[in-house]
Amino acid sequence: MNKLLSFVLSAGAVAGSLASGTVLAQTPATNPMPDGSRDMYAGLGLQSAARYEGSGSRRVSALPVLQVQWSNGVFVSGMSAGMHLSSSPTVEYGPLLAIQPGRDESGTGLGADGVGASGLNGIAPAAPGEKAMILSGRLAGMDEIGARLQVGAFYNTYLNPQWRLTSSLLAGAGKDHDGARLDLGVQRLAFVAGERHRVSLSAGLGLVNRQYNESYFGVTQAESMRSRFAAWQPGGGLQDVHLGARWNWVLGPSWMLSSNLQAKRLLGDAGKSPLTERSTNLTVSTALAYRF
Repeated sequence: MNKLLSFVLSAGAVAGSLASGTVLAQTPATNPMPDGSRDMYAGLGLQSAARYEGSGSRRVSALPVLQVQWSNGVFVSGMSAGMHLSSSPTVEYGPLLAIQPGRDESGTGLGADGVGASGLNGIAPAAPGEKAMILSGRLAGMDEIGARLQVGAFYNTYLNPQWRLTSSLLAGAGKDHDGARLDLGVQRLAFVAGERHRVSLSAGLGLVNRQYNESYFGVTQAESMRSRFAAWQPGGGLQDVHLGARWNWVLGPSWMLSSNLQAKRLLGDAGKSPLTERSTNLTVSTALAYRF
C-alpha cells in the first residue's frame, strides 16, 4: 500500500499537465490486491497554471481528482487509463490511453465537442485588460486544435524500493492525429516527513516528433497571414525538461490533502517559437481527496 500512496493522487499531476496542454502521464504503482477488489480516490481542488504551454498569462481553474485501481491491474488516473501487465515487483509495463486537451484562440482547452473550456472551469475572474485580450483571442488567427485521444504504452523499472525510472510513449496528438511524445523520468517515491506527511519528487524530459511541435508550436504561412505571429516551422527533438514535488497530508483514514508543484522549461524549437511568451512556467495545485 505504501507504493500506491506514493502516487495515489498522480491524477492531480496529470490534470496539471493537461491544463498546460501536455499529458505527462503518470502511472500508479502496482498494488497487489485481493481478486475483485478496487482502490479509489476522488476529490476536487484548485490549480494555477499557464493558460497554454508557453503562455505568459495564467489562470486559476477547478481541479478534479480521480484515481481508481482494480486488482486485475486496470487503472484510471485523471485523464489517462491503462493496465499493469507485469507480475514482477521491480518492473511495470502495459498499454496506456490519455486525452490531450484541445486549444482555442484564447489559449484555453477545447473539449471533445470543440467547446472552449475557459467559461467552464475558470475560477478567478480576469482583469479588464486581460479579459479583453482573452475575448479577442491571445492566439487569434491560429487554427483551433480539438481534443485528441492518444494511444501508447508505459514502462517503469525500480532501481530500489525508493526510486523508479519511468517512461511513456503516446501517439495521436496534434492537428492531424500524428503527433507523438516520449516522456522519460525519475521519481523518488514518497518519504516520511512527519507522522501524517509524505513527500515525493520527480524529474524528467519530453521528446516529440516534428508533427507534434508543428501542431502546438508551429505557425503556418496561412496562420501567419491572419495572426500576429511570424511563420515558424519547428522540427522534432527535445521539447522540455521538468521538475516536480508532491506533498500528501493524510488527514484521516479516508481523507487526504495533496499539493503539487511542477516547474517546466521549454527547449529547442518549442522554446524559440513565436507562440512562446514565457519558456519557463510553474503549475501549482492543491486538492482534497476521499478514499472509497
